[in-house]
Amino acid sequence: MTKPYEHILYAVEEGIATITLNRPDKLNAFTGTMMNELIDAFDRVNKDDAVRCVIVTGAGRAFCAGADLSAGAKTFDYEARDDRPDRQGVRRGGEIDWSNPAIRDGGGLVSLKIFECLKPVIAAVNGPAVGVGITMQLPMDIRIASENAKFGFVFARRGIVPEACSSWFLPRIVGIATAAEWCYSGRVFDAREAYERRLVTHLVKPDALLPKAMEIAREIADNTAPVSVALTRQMLWRMLGADHPMEAHKVDSRGVYARGQQADAKEGVMSFLEKRQPHYPDKVSSDMPDFFPWWQERPYS
Repeated sequence: MTKPYEHILYAVEEGIATITLNRPDKLNAFTGTMMNELIDAFDRVNKDDAVRCVIVTGAGRAFCAGADLSAGAKTFDYEARDDRPDRQGVRRGGEIDWSNPAIRDGGGLVSLKIFECLKPVIAAVNGPAVGVGITMQLPMDIRIASENAKFGFVFARRGIVPEACSSWFLPRIVGIATAAEWCYSGRVFDAREAYERRLVTHLVKPDALLPKAMEIAREIADNTAPVSVALTRQMLWRMLGADHPMEAHKVDSRGVYARGQQADAKEGVMSFLEKRQPHYPDKVSSDMPDFFPWWQERPYS
């Protein structure tokens, strides 16, 4: 995108990109515009070697109150909505073409883009995070919640189902029993419960939220090799679906072998021995090992 964003803010300072959901008068409700802008922002993150870590937060008193419901009863009936011409033409002879990309869930497109990100992503949850407001956070690596935050997987209370790939992410984060309880009931719960049941990793006072997120981001940005972090992020997430530890052993072995020959490994060892701050020369944009990516991309079909 060349024009300024309408529904998010994007800023980079000292290696940290901050993405702010920015519809405070609507509690940052999710729109098609916000979807496209988030996808574009994460594309920028991947391409910018100056970005070492990402923080995502919300403007005003909410993180994201879920989907914008201003279309009323047509909100989730995309074929009936005049503003979703991209969803037309999915029927052939009266039958739905379930493989047509036009029916893809917008929250899922955002979640998959975050899943594919090569930089660590931290959610700084400043207030209510409901529906897509919480499911978009699941592929983020670290979730920090203000005591003012609330969460809800409310889909069954809206007559739909969990989206944004959350049926894959949520049980892996909190376990199947907790995921089932939250999704079947659709109830909204507070930040303390989210923390106690492992949805969030840190629970802080409201005024400590962004400082805590920045503290973690700075620890990453100031001390680690960006290519190593990019590889590690994909190793951790993608091994969640592996069927045997041998799959991890293969990727570990290739990663250590490849990185050991690159300049970062030499700098990492020498800076430690010389007791000085490291200056890693390898770049994510140009120096990823040639075995990367080691997986086959999954088509929507």
